[in-house]
Amino acid sequence: MKEVGKVTHYYGKIGVAIVELSGEIKIGDKVRVQGGSHEFDQEVGSMEVDRQSVETAKKGDIVGLKVNEKAPQGAKVHKLEEGE
Repeated sequence: MKEVGKVTHYYGKIGVAIVELSGEIKIGDKVRVQGGSHEFDQEVGSMEVDRQSVETAKKGDIVGLKVNEKAPQGAKVHKLEEGE
């Protein structure tokens, strides 16, 4: 498991976390969001950079990531490797 970003904001009404990336992620990757006592895993299904849908995002990008559960501000985003 490798840390790839940190949640800077969460929009509850639309279920989107704003994530500042410190690594690369792409559609289809499995990620774990951990913040305080809240943790969940999900597959990256939809993300945007500057309101444009993208397939891949890299270190330094700020992405809007559609999430299945609440992603609290400050939560860390980890990319899961095969089998995790």
